[in-house]
Amino acid sequence: MPIFVGMIFNFISDYLKHRLTSKSRHGTHSPFVYKLTDEVIYDFGAKKEYKSIENQRKKLFNDDSLITVTDLGAGSQLNKNRTKKVSQIAKNALKNPRLAQLIYRLAKDNHPKHIIELGTCLGITTSYLSRACPEADIITVEGCPETAKVAYRNFRELDLENVELRVGNFDVLFPEIIAEAERLDFVYIDGNHRKQATLDYFNWCLEKVHEGSLLIFDDIYWSGGMKEAWEEIKNHPRVTVTVDLFWIGLVYFKKGQAKEHFKIKY
Repeated sequence: MPIFVGMIFNFISDYLKHRLTSKSRHGTHSPFVYKLTDEVIYDFGAKKEYKSIENQRKKLFNDDSLITVTDLGAGSQLNKNRTKKVSQIAKNALKNPRLAQLIYRLAKDNHPKHIIELGTCLGITTSYLSRACPEADIITVEGCPETAKVAYRNFRELDLENVELRVGNFDVLFPEIIAEAERLDFVYIDGNHRKQATLDYFNWCLEKVHEGSLLIFDDIYWSGGMKEAWEEIKNHPRVTVTVDLFWIGLVYFKKGQAKEHFKIKY
């Protein structure tokens, strides 16, 4: 079986297993997770802040301009630079509205003063973070300079004033950002989906996390390595609560809370 086909098969299998073993809010015995699921995760109502961002997404879907994509996490030298249409990137790489709006609600519920995002892409999820927390300082990191230019243009067109976009290698920039921070309130990691990189990012965060911190890891079922990284993160002694939504994993550090792991249907 070709490697890619095998990955797709395993991904679908993992999804079906997750659907069979996960619970809704009524299957949780934690007041914290019940409230989070009921009031945040399952809050599917439309919000006025969504409209302008989704209109911006539509513009990207119709943008056939070409950019050179530099993929620092590609692994193969042959795949590091490719020319793509912005519309192609928008259709294949952006978080869909359902997930991007969940990130919005999680950020709004968390009330962070400082937000870090690894993996800006074209800036749609960043825009949701900015709309959710207009008083927060947001630093977002993108590895590809030309993709970052498109994201920056979107931030200007949406009049986002609390976003700082940095361009470069996550492994270089993320430790610098953590060193600058007094503490980490909300970190969304969506890039370089490799086991060791993901564990490095998690371990670097530990120096500055606190009781109110929320770390979000994207694509936790992307590969065998990502699944292993997620298990190691869950089992870390400082982690008290995790919420596995299949597409993303939430990590909390609440003192006095019994260590529990939840799988929630989403």
